[in-house]
Amino acid sequence: MATSLTLTNEFRNDGNVWVAEQERTPEGSSLADFAMHELKIPDGCFFQTSGSEGRRKWVGLTKDAMLASAKAVNAHFGITRLDHWLLALPTHHVGGFGVLARAFLSGSKVTKLDEKWSAGAFARLCEQSGATLASLVPTQVFDLVAARLAAPKPMRVALVGGGAMSADLEQAALALGWPVRRTYGMTETASQVASQTTEDGEMEVLPIWKLSTDAEGVLTVRGEALAKGYATQENGEWRWEPISAETGLRTRDRVSLHRDGTKKFLRFVGRDSGIVKILGELVALGPIQQQIEALRLKLGLHGGDAAVCDLPDARKESRLVLVVSGISAGDAARLQNGLNKLLRPFEQIAEVCEVPCIPRGELGKVRAEELRKLISPSKPSHPAV
Repeated sequence: MATSLTLTNEFRNDGNVWVAEQERTPEGSSLADFAMHELKIPDGCFFQTSGSEGRRKWVGLTKDAMLASAKAVNAHFGITRLDHWLLALPTHHVGGFGVLARAFLSGSKVTKLDEKWSAGAFARLCEQSGATLASLVPTQVFDLVAARLAAPKPMRVALVGGGAMSADLEQAALALGWPVRRTYGMTETASQVASQTTEDGEMEVLPIWKLSTDAEGVLTVRGEALAKGYATQENGEWRWEPISAETGLRTRDRVSLHRDGTKKFLRFVGRDSGIVKILGELVALGPIQQQIEALRLKLGLHGGDAAVCDLPDARKESRLVLVVSGISAGDAARLQNGLNKLLRPFEQIAEVCEVPCIPRGELGKVRAEELRKLISPSKPSHPAV
C-alpha cells in the first residue's frame, strides 16, 4: 500500500512545537509544553535518539535547522521538482522526516510505503511509482541484495545512512543497479553531514558544516543545522542540556578528514561506544558487524539474523560472541569459521549464542545493551569451533 503525501503543515513556521512520535503520548505532550513555555523554542522539532546505547533522550532541533539541512542535501544531489521520493523510513525518525523537508523545498513528489517493510514491496512500488530517489538503512539494502532484486531504471540515487554499509554490500547493491550512496550524519545534525555523490567517490562534507577532530580523531561538528540541545525526563521532570553553537557538538565518532582543493571529505572510522578492549588492544565492533553481513551474503545465509556482541571477561577484559537468530547450528559454524579467518588473533570468536530475536531499533541498528543483557547469563548454544 502506498500514500502520496502533501507537504504543507510540517514546515510552516507557526510557532508550534512538533514532537516526533509514532502516536501521541503523554510524554510527548509534556515535552511540547516544556519546549514552548520553559525553553522558549518555538518551531521546535524533537526526535528521540536512535542510537544503540544510552539513556532515553530527545534531540531538540528547529524547523529552520531541518530546512537548512534539506537545502544543502538538495543542492548536493541536484534534487528538483522533477524528482520523486519513495519514503520507506518512519517520519518520527530524522531520516524519514528529512525526506519530507527535502521534498518540501524542492517541490518533489513523495510516495510513502505504508505497509510493513519488505524488499519485494519496496521494489514493486519503486517500479510502479517511477521513483527517482530513496533513503534507506543498511539492513534494507541487505534485504534487497539478498532477494536479488534489481533497481528500476528511474531510480537515480538511494541514500544509505543510519549505520555503516560494508564495501561488499555496497558493491552487491551496485551490481543490481541500486545507485547507493553512503552518507554520514546523526539526529543532532538534522540528517547528513557528508555523503557520496558518485558510486566510487568519497563522502564529501556539506558546505553548511564546520568540522574538526581532536588528537584521537573524535569529531566535533558546528553549523546552522545543529541541534539546540537534549531534553531528558527524570521522575516526571524535564531537564535541558544545551548544545553550544560556538563550541559545537563533540560526537562519539572517530573520523578522518582531508581536503582536496576547496572540498572537504570525511571517512568514518568507528564509534567510541562501539570500541572495546581485548588483551590491551582496541577493537571496533562496527567493522566486524560489516564483515558478518558481507559473509552472510557470500555464504548465501539470507534468512535469520546475526550480530557481534561483547561480554566482560576476567582475563581478556572483553570477549566477542557471535549471536544468531533463525540460523542453524551448521550455518552458524560456517559463519563463525569464515569470520575467524578474517579477524585478528585476539578478536577470534569462540562462542556462538542463539536467541529468539536479535533486538534492533526501527532503523535496523542492533540494540547493544539489550543484546548484552539477553546473552550475558547464557552459555554458548552452539559448540565452539
